[in-house]
Amino acid sequence: MRFGLVGTGAIAALHAAVIAGLDDAALVACHSRTPEARERFARDNGCDAEATLDGLLGRGDVDVVVITTPSGTHADIGIRAARHGKHVLCEKPLDVSPARADALIAACAEAGVLLGVIYQGRFGAGARALKRAVDAGRFGRIAQCSVFVPWFRDDAYYAGAAWRGTAADDGGSLMNQGSHALDLLLWIAGDVAVASARVQTRMHDIEAEDNAVAWLEFESGSLGLIQCSTACYPGAARRLEVRGETGSVVLADDVPVLWEFAVPTPDDADVVRLAQASAPPRTGEPTPASQSGHLAQYRDFIAALAEGRPPAIPGSEARRSVRLIAALHESNRSGLPVRL
Repeated sequence: MRFGLVGTGAIAALHAAVIAGLDDAALVACHSRTPEARERFARDNGCDAEATLDGLLGRGDVDVVVITTPSGTHADIGIRAARHGKHVLCEKPLDVSPARADALIAACAEAGVLLGVIYQGRFGAGARALKRAVDAGRFGRIAQCSVFVPWFRDDAYYAGAAWRGTAADDGGSLMNQGSHALDLLLWIAGDVAVASARVQTRMHDIEAEDNAVAWLEFESGSLGLIQCSTACYPGAARRLEVRGETGSVVLADDVPVLWEFAVPTPDDADVVRLAQASAPPRTGEPTPASQSGHLAQYRDFIAALAEGRPPAIPGSEARRSVRLIAALHESNRSGLPVRL
């Protein structure tokens, strides 16, 4: 499978390394609007540098376009790629509004190309063990399911790129830093029925929010919280908590720091070994420490193309977190709970 990368920032370097680690994949071209960036990236990764997006999209040796540009540009680039007959693998989020996400989903469907969205957290061993436990009913009735993203970004981070902290391209702490956590929350707990939120720009001189809190009622009837921030020094690991009448689990990043059920099973020993073998949870660095989740998702996407099936995380799945974040902002503006 032959890939073309759009965007040459820090996360693009991780994607290039992942592609290089796959036997059935090759990175053939990259594009950035900045000449020095694209030429340096091409040299570092052994691919061609295309001066224009149309130049990359017009190449016959590019099967899949990988989008690693700022969030608010994803739909525009993905739509153009789909119209050139290219499959699309997009970094999270799908875009910064449900309408833009829908436009990209529709364009890929109309062109008959696959659309996948990077949420590598779903491929973590801890997250998958938690998902199996939920699906097996080990929690009984779930009482609460919550996510906490108490991260920190200093002023230098936001000054490091013009798009950071903007509403149009960054989307704020919920959309940019919180997107992975919200995707996991919805994957584990199901869709939200009602949400109420308060968001603010608390610590940074930016347009979008850097601090957000919300309460949720899920369609299942369980309740939950979202806390998401880039204003919490020095930063702490992302946490996902699920608590029910017969079990409680807490994942710090992907590490199960609490795994307790009223009725143990033999598989619990594997989770204990996972916790013991895992590195300490991180404190919210901008790029992942491991390539394993991205590798797993790339392998799934390549297999989906070969097998003629949807990828594990298609556009319709990725839209769920975009829709939830839009509802949180709507609640903040109105001061009222929003029914999704």
